[in-house]
Amino acid sequence: QVQPVESGGGLVQAGGSLSLSCSASGIVFSLYDLGWYRQAPGKQRELVAAKTNGGTTNYADSVKGRFTISRNNAKNMLYLQMNSLRPEDTGVYYCNAKYSLGAGDYWGQGTQVTVSS
Repeated sequence: QVQPVESGGGLVQAGGSLSLSCSASGIVFSLYDLGWYRQAPGKQRELVAAKTNGGTTNYADSVKGRFTISRNNAKNMLYLQMNSLRPEDTGVYYCNAKYSLGAGDYWGQGTQVTVSS
């Protein structure tokens, strides 16, 4: 069983920046829709940003202009650049890879992002 692995989480002050990465061996990212989700304590998991295998990009309204999602299919990597971080961005960030034409749906274990006031 293949599981994506996130890295780059940590503690930052409001206004700071953080970069997240996601990688996975054993699956070909170019065949998958990729996305970042986050979950704050007591809240449901929400979509932060997504990049389909066709190149379509989608951002949650709350992160538009601050976050940038990118992917490198040749390296099987997914990235999330987060700038101008706010305390409300705090949560566990998950990488997701979904094969749109089949049953494949892979989730990482998550990486904690904490933004202090």
